[in-house]
Amino acid sequence: MPELIERLTEEAIQLLIQLIQTPSFSREEDQTADLIFRFLAFHGAQPQRDKNNVWAATRPFNAGKPTILLNSHHDTVKPGSTWTYDPCGAVVEGDKLTGLGSNDAGASAVSLLATFLYFHQQANLPFNLICAITAEEEVSGANGIRAMLPLLPPIDLGIVGEPTQMDLAIAEKGLVVLDCVAHGRTGHAAREEGENALYKALPDIQWFQQYQFPQVSELLGAVKTTVTQIQAGSQHNVVPDACRFVVDVRTNELYSNEEVVQLVRQHVAADVTPRSTHLNSSRIALTHPVVQRGLALGCRTFGSATLSDQSMMPFDTVKVGPGDSARSHTPDEYILLSEIRAGIRGYVALLHGLAL
Repeated sequence: MPELIERLTEEAIQLLIQLIQTPSFSREEDQTADLIFRFLAFHGAQPQRDKNNVWAATRPFNAGKPTILLNSHHDTVKPGSTWTYDPCGAVVEGDKLTGLGSNDAGASAVSLLATFLYFHQQANLPFNLICAITAEEEVSGANGIRAMLPLLPPIDLGIVGEPTQMDLAIAEKGLVVLDCVAHGRTGHAAREEGENALYKALPDIQWFQQYQFPQVSELLGAVKTTVTQIQAGSQHNVVPDACRFVVDVRTNELYSNEEVVQLVRQHVAADVTPRSTHLNSSRIALTHPVVQRGLALGCRTFGSATLSDQSMMPFDTVKVGPGDSARSHTPDEYILLSEIRAGIRGYVALLHGLAL
């Protein structure tokens, strides 16, 4: 059905232009949610909405068939000051569409919507499809995919749309942020008194710099810990009684975030409090049918260092989409229209004949 794919592709590109022209910073995505809802409704897809999450399912929905979730996000980060284009201008120059969210992850979102609508018009699919374009991905917010998943039927496979140049991310690093506090006792800096919390924090900070977690992933490498913030003291002549520092931890699939937190607590003297532990690493087997299908189509597989909503999905997932992750969160972010066209064809090919 090449004519249908071509028509849906052109409509998807026009939708992306509208999305770029409509600000949708994380937790402020109501207007783009309206656009996506109307787009699905116009095509007879009977969309549903919870907060700023919009989804639709193929009908009739058959609980006896496996269910595949097509997911991407419509929120964006805020633009930096070095943009030379209007971030919401959606400027088309030949094959190039420039605008905030064009690459991350508007192109994936509209490509998955077009793919869903392509299959939505076909009878006797071997699976159910749910297409969900969700909010708050850029801030790992509570009102995004995490709030929406309990509203859906059981999912057997998730295809997460992020810019991967249509290669398959079959593993993804997780994230846990640690707030650490080393405790001391105040005293006058001119005398030998007090207990300097900053000095007490130094061995812990050095441990984070030097420690090597034993289990190293073939795809994701080692767990990576980085101290990114430190704060101590109130004035120059007072020995600080507390030193607070923040650690960014990128986990591999061989550890749960809870396991990493417990291991850290065994090795450092500071109090350690994780901000959350739900953003876990993930991995799908090379033998999974969707991976084998992708390999047959010439897709490359890799492990992804960047976090996505994949981290909150307790089922098999693969991350794949048009665009290039290197363009995400950069000035003058762009997508090529040819990448969107190839992305829609790639998603359709990935699902055609897929048997779970």
